[in-house]
Amino acid sequence: MAGLLARYERLIAAGELRADPDQRRAAERLASLEKELEADKPGGLFSQWFARKNETPRGVYLWGGVGRGKSMLMDLFVDTLAIAEKRRVHFHAFMLEVDRMLRDERAKEAGDPVAPVAARIAADVRCLAFDEMVVTNTADAAIMGRLFTALIVDEGVTVVTTSNRPPRDLYKDGLNRSLFLPFIELVESRLDVIPLDGPVDYRLDRLAGMDSWHSPLGDDATAQVREAFFRLTDYRPEDAANVPTGELDLGGGRTLHVPKSLKGVAVFSFKRLCGENRGAADYLEIARAYHTVVLVGVPAMGPDNRNEAIRFTKLIDALYEHKVKLFVTAAAEPEALYPAGDGAFEFARTVSRLEEMQSADYMALGHGAEG
Repeated sequence: MAGLLARYERLIAAGELRADPDQRRAAERLASLEKELEADKPGGLFSQWFARKNETPRGVYLWGGVGRGKSMLMDLFVDTLAIAEKRRVHFHAFMLEVDRMLRDERAKEAGDPVAPVAARIAADVRCLAFDEMVVTNTADAAIMGRLFTALIVDEGVTVVTTSNRPPRDLYKDGLNRSLFLPFIELVESRLDVIPLDGPVDYRLDRLAGMDSWHSPLGDDATAQVREAFFRLTDYRPEDAANVPTGELDLGGGRTLHVPKSLKGVAVFSFKRLCGENRGAADYLEIARAYHTVVLVGVPAMGPDNRNEAIRFTKLIDALYEHKVKLFVTAAAEPEALYPAGDGAFEFARTVSRLEEMQSADYMALGHGAEG
C-alpha cells in the first residue's frame, strides 16, 4: 500500500486535486503520524519507549471551512495507515455509541462509568479517527473532557479529527460551557491543531451546474437535492439508508430530531421546521450548527398558512445571517410561495433573500455570522 503522501501526490498529478500549500502541510503532518503509529508495534522498542514516557503519538486536529479537503485527507490517512487497530467513525455516531455504553455501565452500579467505557473503546483501537467534530449537545459537552482524557492519557489512544471550527470555538456560547473547557485544554495539549482555512472551497466544484431551488415538488426535485447531499457529504448513494440522524440541543432540555445529519449538512422537512410551534431561537441553533440545510416539501402558502409563513421567514433570516447554504424542494418559485395573506408584503424581503441565496457569490461565502 502506498503511503499518504504518495497517494496525495498521485491525485495532484492526475488532476483530481489542485496543489494547495495548506493541504500539503496537513498531509505531511498526517504522513509523519502514520510513520509513528506504524513504528509503534506492540512490544517493540518504540512502544516500550512511549510506555515509559506515559505518552502516545500526538494526535491531529484538522480544522477549516467547508470544502477545504479535510475529509479527503482523513480518508487518505485511514486508508494508508498500515495498522489493524484503527477506526474511522463520524463523531455524532461515536457519541451516540458512547451514550449507550455509559447507560450500560451505569446499570451495573459499579461506580464511575467513564473509565470502563474508555477501556472498552480502546480494547482493539490505537488510532481513533473522527470526521466532523461538532458539539451541540449539553450532555456530550459535559462528558467529553473526562472521556477523552481516559482514552488519550490512560488508554494511549491517538486521536485524529476534522472540524469546521478551531478548538476554542467548539460549543461556543453553549449551556454550562465551563464543563467543556477541560476538553479544549486536552486537545490543545495532546493534539497538533492544524488550520486548513484558506479561501478555496473545493466542494463547491462538485456543485457546479447544480441549482439550489427545485420546483415543483416531485421525484425530479427530490433527486436533485439528494444528489447535492451526497456530493457535499461524500456519502455513498447506495448506502443512503444508513445516513446518520442527529439530535440538536435547543437549550432548556429541548432537542430537535434531524432526520439526516452528516458533515455539517442537515435535511429537514418544512412541516418539521415551520409546521410546528418554533421561535427564532430554534432557527438560530440550526444556523449555528449546520453549514448547509436541505429543506424539503415547502408548500405554496396563503392566508390560512400565516403562522407557517412567519416561521419560514424567521428560518430564512437565521440561515441568511449565518451564510448557511440552502437547498430546497418547493411547490413554487420563491415569489409565488406566499402571494397573499397577512404579512405578504413583508414576505418580499424573504423572497429577495431566497433569490440571493441561490447566487454563486452567496454560495461561496464561509459559514458563520459576521462580527
